[in-house]
Amino acid sequence: MTDYLTATLVLAGGLFGFIAALGMLRLPDMITRMHASTKAGTLGAGLILAAVAIHFMEVGITLRAAAAILFLLLTAPVAAHVIGRAAYRCGIQLWERTWVDELALSRRKDGDQGDSGGPAAQNQNGHHESPEA
Repeated sequence: MTDYLTATLVLAGGLFGFIAALGMLRLPDMITRMHASTKAGTLGAGLILAAVAIHFMEVGITLRAAAAILFLLLTAPVAAHVIGRAAYRCGIQLWERTWVDELALSRRKDGDQGDSGGPAAQNQNGHHESPEA
C-alpha cells in the first residue's frame, strides 16, 4: 500500500515540477514566471520529499524531509517576493496586458520614488497604457 502512495506522490510531484518548468517557458513576463516556479515548484518538491519520507519510514529521514519541506515553504515565497521587487525596481517591463500596477500605486501614495520608479509605461492610476489607445 505504501508503494502505491509513494508512487502517486512522486508522480504528482513530478507533474507539478513539469508544470513549473512549462510555466517558466510559456508565461509572458518575469513576475508571472516567478509565480509559476515558486508555487508549482515548491509543491512538486514537497510532494516528492513526502514520498521519500513515506517510502523509507525512518525517523531520521522523515524528520529531514519534514525540515526540508518546511524550509521550502518558508523561503521560496520570500525569495520570490524579494527577487520580484528588486526586478521591478530595476525597471523590468510588465506584460502589456497587466492592468493594474499595485506597487506603483502604493509607492506613489507613500511618496517613495526608489531607484527608477518601476516600469515606465503607466498612467497616473497605475494602469498600463495600451499601444492602441
